[in-house]
Amino acid sequence: MASLLAACTAALLAATPTPATAHTTAHTTAHTTARTAARTATGSSGVSAKDALRRYTQQELRWRPCDDAQTPASFQCATLKVPLDYDDPGGRQLDVVVSRSKASSPKERRGVLLFNPGGPGAPGLGFPAALETYLPKEVKRRYDLVGFDPRGVGRSSPLSCGLTARELDFERPYRARTFGKDVRWARTVAAKCRAEEGDRLPHITTRNTARDMDVVRAALGESRISYFGGSYGTYLGAVYLQMFPRRADRFVLDSAADPARYGRGTFQGMAEGAEPAFVRWSRWTARRNATYRLGATPAEVRRTFWDIVARADREPLLTGDGLLAGDDIRSARAVFFRVRQAADWVAGLKKAEAGTGTGPVTPTPDPELPPENQIVGLWAVMCGDTAAAWPHDPRKYRRDAVRDRARYPLYGDFASTVKPCAFWKPGSEPATTVSNDARALILQNEWDPQTSLKAARSMHRALRGSRMVTVVGGEGHGVYGAGSCADEVADAYLTTGRLPAGDVVCRASAGRTGQP
Repeated sequence: MASLLAACTAALLAATPTPATAHTTAHTTAHTTARTAARTATGSSGVSAKDALRRYTQQELRWRPCDDAQTPASFQCATLKVPLDYDDPGGRQLDVVVSRSKASSPKERRGVLLFNPGGPGAPGLGFPAALETYLPKEVKRRYDLVGFDPRGVGRSSPLSCGLTARELDFERPYRARTFGKDVRWARTVAAKCRAEEGDRLPHITTRNTARDMDVVRAALGESRISYFGGSYGTYLGAVYLQMFPRRADRFVLDSAADPARYGRGTFQGMAEGAEPAFVRWSRWTARRNATYRLGATPAEVRRTFWDIVARADREPLLTGDGLLAGDDIRSARAVFFRVRQAADWVAGLKKAEAGTGTGPVTPTPDPELPPENQIVGLWAVMCGDTAAAWPHDPRKYRRDAVRDRARYPLYGDFASTVKPCAFWKPGSEPATTVSNDARALILQNEWDPQTSLKAARSMHRALRGSRMVTVVGGEGHGVYGAGSCADEVADAYLTTGRLPAGDVVCRASAGRTGQP
């Protein structure tokens, strides 16, 4: 399950900027509130929003077998029409493709359990089918399992900017000699997307995806929906809870993003979280020096690693991943959240450095870049949501990257250097400030490389009625279905609706951590 979520979010949840900086003023808050109220009350023609959207909420879905060899026969697919611009429901439309497997017990059926795997930019049509194995029979008896590709992604009116393979790669370290090229790359990506998709980009936002979810709810004939979201999907779920609180039933948020830092802060949060994981790994490995020979103290282990990085900067190392330069090694920061895998990997790098072996393949999700549509979906949603919060002066990114390389040596400059969002035009409305009393369930591993424990706690504070399950010692991105203590709590919530009386803290089993 953890690897599944990580793969689904390869386009990211690599990050969440600081929408807080864009939305803390009274003016912006008032603007957002007024705009939301206007959208709720009326359409652009002055008719009620309910009447204007009736053509969408009451459309008849035509279910058919999913033309996807990986989707089980129990799932069927349908195409939903949604407005490109919810302020103009009579205008252009988008397709949103949904999948469904009906509840196995019509008598026990409670409703719909909608899924989103993360991203932004990750397709979700097949996610319920991939997760079905981990769901208990009690859940499958009570819920129709429903997935969807968010607007602009996968089979739902997909975006394309015509980016080259080199333009898709956003893992860019800060180097003084290459920074000018990185600025041109960021400008080029933003300019290409504006040229190819400029009329649609302002409307590919989290808020509009949440509106699409509500159209799915209505078209399925449901008064409320339940939801399972992972990674960025937790933010999407929280936005839905903020916009449509009375239409939400049971919401499970797995590996929660920080809603107060969504945007640039998402990337920066990953850099911050990598440092304590690296320190933890060095302590674990030092206690096992007889096995790994990387150092008898944490300081010695860390020095061994940085010596390898310095050597690879001078001359790339030949490994199972091919030639790795020092920056390539640093970019694999997620390795250090799984201590045993990281120790094996660094021991292999040491052998490669000494010329006594080529080292193992990096124990991380598939290093190949996701398809262009997923990368474009990432920038479209994240940049569109938070463009106003990103600095526009390249010198600011230079200063921040230099500063954060010193603060967070593993990944700080990768996280803080320039991104296409610096040159992106804002979306159709500001991002959502999440703050409500929603009774959601948050699941979180202590050692998550994408969305940190600190981020999940921020989500917990924003959803004041929520409960949080923290898996102490839990490693990896994605909790549910990994066999931890969190599964039982989530199963009970989905089947009975009962949240724990208070937050739950439990320890991961030995087989789920680096511990012997």
